[in-house]
Amino acid sequence: MKTLALALVLGMVAALGLAAPAGAVDQCAPPGIQSASPLPTNLAAAAGGPAEDKYTTPGVEPLAAIDRNALGLGQPGTLTVGTLSDAPPSICIDSSGTFTGFDNELLRAIADKLGLRINFVGTEFSGLLAQVASRRFDVGSSSITTTDARRRTVGFTNGYDFGYFSLVVPRGSAITGFGKLAPGQRIGVVQGTVQEAYVVDTLKLQPVKFPDYNTVYASLKTRQIDAWVAPSQQALGTVQPGDPADIVENTFSLDNFVAYAVAKENQPLIDALNSGLDAIIADGTWSRLYSDWVPRALPPGWKPGSKAAPVPQLPDFAAIAAKKQAESGPSAPVAPKSVLAQLKDSFLDWNLYKQAIPDLFTTGLPNTLILTVAASVIGLVLGMALAVAGISTSRWLRWPARVYTDIFRGLPEVVIILLIGLGVGPVVGQLTGNNPYPLGIAALGLMAAAYVGEIFRSGIQSVDPGQLEASRALGFSYSTSMRLVVIPQGVRRVLPALMNQFISLLKASSLVYFLGLIANQRELFQVGRDLNAQTGNLSPLVAAGMFYLLLTIPLTHLVNFIDARLRRGRKPTEEDPLALSTAQEMN
Repeated sequence: MKTLALALVLGMVAALGLAAPAGAVDQCAPPGIQSASPLPTNLAAAAGGPAEDKYTTPGVEPLAAIDRNALGLGQPGTLTVGTLSDAPPSICIDSSGTFTGFDNELLRAIADKLGLRINFVGTEFSGLLAQVASRRFDVGSSSITTTDARRRTVGFTNGYDFGYFSLVVPRGSAITGFGKLAPGQRIGVVQGTVQEAYVVDTLKLQPVKFPDYNTVYASLKTRQIDAWVAPSQQALGTVQPGDPADIVENTFSLDNFVAYAVAKENQPLIDALNSGLDAIIADGTWSRLYSDWVPRALPPGWKPGSKAAPVPQLPDFAAIAAKKQAESGPSAPVAPKSVLAQLKDSFLDWNLYKQAIPDLFTTGLPNTLILTVAASVIGLVLGMALAVAGISTSRWLRWPARVYTDIFRGLPEVVIILLIGLGVGPVVGQLTGNNPYPLGIAALGLMAAAYVGEIFRSGIQSVDPGQLEASRALGFSYSTSMRLVVIPQGVRRVLPALMNQFISLLKASSLVYFLGLIANQRELFQVGRDLNAQTGNLSPLVAAGMFYLLLTIPLTHLVNFIDARLRRGRKPTEEDPLALSTAQEMN
């Protein structure tokens, strides 16, 4: 029945998908100068301009004076960069699996000026600064606003962009500005961002925290939250015509400029990046990338780079925006979509299914299977050792097994992964080549062992004690009796529970992304999530979910078949080999 239901679901998705819209907008492509926007009219009134800059350096070292061997890089000659994949147009991963966006393209140009190769690694913002501080990454690139609190953890380059916030609300909301936000309202922010700090420290309110921008915006559209305090670029790129949401007000980021994060003690690298930034401002690269990716008017008195850097020459974005508005005329109001139309647009874009499935099959599926199978082997071996130790009569075996199980079952999975990745990673970096993939497998395996050990222990203890006594009476030693008689019966009894644990481990493999993976190491969920970030459409996540179902449902049926076969024994028509050989001897 489950297989039939799955087939029906897949058939319905395919049929409805054929009638879906012809693809979504690629939000991870440079929008170009035609998307230019002026400075918001309510920006100055909202905050009075950017905060006073007290960190920008007076000047920089000449590029020729930089010693590339003294930059403290984890891999000589290569800049390892931690970044995100879900915040276009600033930071994202495009349809070809390349990390791009304004921040990353700018850093590529800086690395080129310094004669360095560059390697982008995806991670989550919540762990990015800690990974930079521990030297897991040489640089953090994620539109990071340079707050004083963050400067206690990492160092920063000079600014390459400014920031301001947008207030996004459901259409028709009574909230018309930041001044209308009040206690009791559900105000969405992405966890760990300066928007969260702004809501908490400046507005004195308690926000609802989300892991990424797509999730918070989806919650806003369905009115699960009352407002979203967003980075302006994410708000402008995310809110599409016809969406049931409006940007009602903007305010400057009150905590200085946007810059790249570097380990505090690595001043040579900070100085080198500052020199590269000034160089690409001087040769016009900054202006070109800014015009391609984030074409918006600069706030009065602000410029990127050091204080000695030239003022970048930019087009008159306000005039371009005004001309475009005049040529297009007043925009006609977009009729709100029905609930069914919104669901179809969000979940059933056939073009996105066709785009997602090849990446899911060639990149996501192999990595998910590698992570799951490798971690399962560790979990089974270590779990059996824990089970045997847990039923041992020796306290020196029993107590450590109990403590291990309590710790690894009691901590959330993501905490264990981050602790192992950020704590053990720097210690074994020379062995792993600073590749977190083995650490992710180890973390998943250690977590699985705690659960598998309890499953094995319960199965072993469910075997009738008479089985052990009978084998001992036949002359078997205790260890031989356990190995040949008791443990096989116990394992057979817990096969369904073991398969459930394997399925849980398969789904937990998505958490390894917190440690930072390159594009070709992404598993199923992250491949779907990245395409979801590019397009703002949930169809890629549905496609990823189908892959998980295609993996888990057959496994469930397989273990059910094996379990039934073991319980039922041979069919009555099958001849017992022992009985057959006995009959032949009697003849």
